[in-house]
Amino acid sequence: MKRSSGVRIRALAVGGALSLALIAGCSEGSSKDTDSAGSAPSSVRALSTAQLKQRILTQDEVDGYKVNAVGEAAPGRSGIRSSDEKCRPLAYVLTGLAPAAPVTEIGRTVREDKKDPTDDATSLDDLADGTFESSLKDSMNLDITSLDLSSYDGDGAEQALKALSTAVGSCAAGFTGGTSDDEQKVTKVTATKPSGTGDESVAFTAITDLDGDKAPLHAEVVRHGNTLATYFTMNIGAMMANTTYTVPTAVIRAQSAKLG
Repeated sequence: MKRSSGVRIRALAVGGALSLALIAGCSEGSSKDTDSAGSAPSSVRALSTAQLKQRILTQDEVDGYKVNAVGEAAPGRSGIRSSDEKCRPLAYVLTGLAPAAPVTEIGRTVREDKKDPTDDATSLDDLADGTFESSLKDSMNLDITSLDLSSYDGDGAEQALKALSTAVGSCAAGFTGGTSDDEQKVTKVTATKPSGTGDESVAFTAITDLDGDKAPLHAEVVRHGNTLATYFTMNIGAMMANTTYTVPTAVIRAQSAKLG
C-alpha cells in the first residue's frame, strides 16, 4: 500500500532527529566509561587520539563525499539506553559509536556530496500534485554515514566485535534503544554480508518503526588489529521513498586503506 504524504513527512521529522544525532556524533578523545570490552594485561596497547587522527578518513581521500569533524553535542555512552542489556552494542552502533567503550575514540561525518535539485514548487497546487514532496524526497536522498574509529588494549576490539555479533543474533526480534529524548523502536535486526575488509567484520540492518512504517538503518563494524571502524548509515530520502540503500562501499574501502 502506498504511504500517505503525512506519514512520509512524519518519517522525515523522525529521520531528521536521527540525523542530528548522527551529525553530532561522538566527541574526540579518550573514553572514560566503565563498560569497556576488557582490561586484561597485554602487550597490545590502544592507539592514542593523535594516532587515530592520523588514520581517520579525510576530505581528499574519498571521492563524492564531504568529510566533516563531529561536534560535542551527542550524549556519552551513559546516555544511551537499551530495553535489553544484550542489545546494548547495537544501540551504541545505531547512535554512531563503537559497540563497546574503547580507550580512545574519534569520529567523522561522511556525507554524500550531492547537488540539491532545483525546484520552483511554491503553490498549493504544487503541494497537491506531489511536486513539493517529490522534490523534498530527492533533496534528502543521500547517504549520511557516521564514521567512528576506536582503539582498545589487549583483545578488547575482538571482544567488542564478538559482543556485537552475538547481539545481532540475540536481538533479531528487535528492541528499543537510543538516547532518552530520541529512543527508537527496532522491530527487526538482520545480519548482512560485510564488505570483506579488515581482519573481521560484522554488518547488519536494523528495521525501525516510524509511525507504523518500516525504515531501515545500516551498519558495519570492521576490526583492524586492535582498532574498530564503525560505520552507521542512514538515507532519509530512501526511507521516504521505500528504496534500498547500504553503507557506502567507497567509504569503507577508503577508510580501510588507511588502516591497513
